[in-house]
Amino acid sequence: MSPPAIVRIDATDSLPATQDRPRPDRLVAGNPLRQTWLLHEAGPMSAGVWACEVGRWRIVFPPTRQEYFHVLSGRVRLHGPAGPTDIGPGQGGVIPPGFEGEFEVIEPVRKQFVLVDMP
Repeated sequence: MSPPAIVRIDATDSLPATQDRPRPDRLVAGNPLRQTWLLHEAGPMSAGVWACEVGRWRIVFPPTRQEYFHVLSGRVRLHGPAGPTDIGPGQGGVIPPGFEGEFEVIEPVRKQFVLVDMP
């Protein structure tokens, strides 16, 4: 048995993306196309690259899920109970467990993400 290999979270050129749009009942503005390249899944963690057009929708994170992300290009704004938070190229953020608010893509965005589902 060979040892586990390191997974690069930027190698999306040769892989097809999963495409979707926000649910209609959650849309606030626009109807953005979202693309996800899931590059790693192991136990409670998944990681990959996500890209999205301009738009805004409501999000509700379960109390058992959190996300770290790093913006490669574009700009997002998260609207939460403490007010809006802007995150742009070279910056990262954490969406904490139980977060309820709105996710807004201000400029077409591409980000790396890590999702962790806790027991």
